[in-house]
Amino acid sequence: MKMLDIQELNVRYGVVRAVLDAHLHVNDGELVVVVGANGAGKSSLLRAIAGLNKHRGQIEFAGKAISGLRAEQRVKLGLSLVPEGRHIFGRMSVLENLQVANWGSRTNSNAEIADVFARFPRLDERKHQTAATLSGGEQQMLALSRALIRQPSLLMLDEPSMGLAPKIVAQMFEIIREINAAGTSVLLIEQNARMALSIANRGYLMETGTLSGGGDARVMLDDERLHEAYFGKSATSED
Repeated sequence: MKMLDIQELNVRYGVVRAVLDAHLHVNDGELVVVVGANGAGKSSLLRAIAGLNKHRGQIEFAGKAISGLRAEQRVKLGLSLVPEGRHIFGRMSVLENLQVANWGSRTNSNAEIADVFARFPRLDERKHQTAATLSGGEQQMLALSRALIRQPSLLMLDEPSMGLAPKIVAQMFEIIREINAAGTSVLLIEQNARMALSIANRGYLMETGTLSGGGDARVMLDDERLHEAYFGKSATSED
């Protein structure tokens, strides 16, 4: 079953076309990655899926057409986005951030928060600490927890490794892999192509708004065209 199916998706900012006739799908239980350089249109793609950008084309989620739905309606259906830059509430405590993220949920908020703290013991230790005082890795854990607390069917992540130390990046990718292994479908946008493809089922390459690929992620790691277009530039850089 296709958890997410996108056909001919277009995003435009004035005369600039950020996403061009994109086709992409995520099967139930899959971890799919979209790699590409800065400015390729990756964030615009995710924001359109989440309902945060105006777009044209067809988006189906769990078999339901959602192109006409508002962002909050898509969240209620089971779509969660962890945006680039984290967007946590710095003056609120860790616990308050989680409570706000789960506002309006019909399920047991205390149980869901307990589940988050069980997954991220470090956040439990710092639950009364203001979010702005957390380390970069801890803030990313909090941003991820805010998306997970509503138990999404599809988790979308925009550059989760950005600004993190290499050791923390490795831990973050392991957490993403574990979340997927537990049953949550994942759509991951990343500049750290090698590491992202190493944990993914399938991968796409995005260049100047155009998506290509969609095949086995490990095959993409050895794809000569991908190396020429992207790996050569990224191999010596850090996110």
